[in-house]
Amino acid sequence: MTRAEQIAAEWRSQLKTDLSRSSETTRESIVRWLLGEDLNRFDEYTPERFDIEVQAMDYRYRILIQRYFETPPQRAYRNLIQRLGSIFVIRNKISTWIALSRDRQTTVVDVLQEVIQDLMQNDKYMQEQVGWIAQCTDDARLRNAIVLTATEEYCLRPIRNQPLLVYRFVNYQKRTQRAGMTQVPAADFIRLVSEEVAPDDSEGSVSLLDGEAMAQFQEEQAQQQQQELRSAIVKQFEDYLTEKVGSDAAQWLRLYLQGKTQEAIAQMLDMPIKQVYRLREKVNYHAVRVFAQKNQPELVTEWLGR
Repeated sequence: MTRAEQIAAEWRSQLKTDLSRSSETTRESIVRWLLGEDLNRFDEYTPERFDIEVQAMDYRYRILIQRYFETPPQRAYRNLIQRLGSIFVIRNKISTWIALSRDRQTTVVDVLQEVIQDLMQNDKYMQEQVGWIAQCTDDARLRNAIVLTATEEYCLRPIRNQPLLVYRFVNYQKRTQRAGMTQVPAADFIRLVSEEVAPDDSEGSVSLLDGEAMAQFQEEQAQQQQQELRSAIVKQFEDYLTEKVGSDAAQWLRLYLQGKTQEAIAQMLDMPIKQVYRLREKVNYHAVRVFAQKNQPELVTEWLGR
């Protein structure tokens, strides 16, 4: 018995227990998908690589069962979006991009759906997966569930300590801004993201569930994104003040955020101190009553609290 035949027999036994109400055709389709198209590869693996491959199949199977199998298509799709949107680094990347863009009506879910659609249409690996899944089953509902499973697993693969979806989002940004082409790495080796498995990586990547590394990374990313967001909002508020109040108000804001006192600002603007205090009240009014209603009120409040 070859390694592939041995693995297939073990999966048939497990699925007969787990999915006893499903047809044998359905179970056999899942087994075929899990094993993949090239069955001879199992005989060429080292013991360590073989163990990783076995765990990778188990990881994909658990994704399928937990979120997509026998789930209505629309609900299964929502499960995918919710799963990917719940990843901190992805949600923050998209949120920052939206905050810096002109289209404030767009939501994280809107952008995430467009990135997934872009991935399905342009990513060579996903196109190959869709083709292979179509060979495994004629059942449209099962085929949809497996495609969503493959999409989730692929999007969350760690590449240089970030989910692969982050890089696809960057490609999507470039594509939408410059109509450029995506450069797609087509590595076929399964790298896992799970609580139980943290495979070695030649580039030093770690599991997304490596708590300490992930927390440090997330903190650095959050600080960087917060600074970028703060700079963008400051620029917007300066432009607003120049248009609605005058250039003196924008200058007052810049000096105030540099930590200058009202007396110092009066000297630098060559303005009576009473006029500077009136200018401060005008800026505060526009910040709280107008600008902050639509633009990051917590940041504006932080400025005024200095």
